[in-house]
Amino acid sequence: MARTLEWKVRVHLFEEDTATKAHVVLDTGTATLTGRGTARCGPRDPDVPEIGDELAVSRAMHDLAQQLARTAAGDLEGVREALRRSARMTA
Repeated sequence: MARTLEWKVRVHLFEEDTATKAHVVLDTGTATLTGRGTARCGPRDPDVPEIGDELAVSRAMHDLAQQLARTAAGDLEGVREALRRSARMTA
């Protein structure tokens, strides 16, 4: 079965105190997931904002990926359980 979908991802970055925070929002059209990540500049680190942005976004994407994997695993288990119930009813 061939199909084409478009999922939208938005990345939001903001500074809060000494931290860079990122939210990565995935909109599948039927569900929305938000990954969150934070990066902090250590006292001995050079002040390069782009590095903080990259770290915060990569951590938010990692968080989002874990959420998406858990969602898929839960959905798969739900389908398997429905198939088991259906098989028991027809047996």
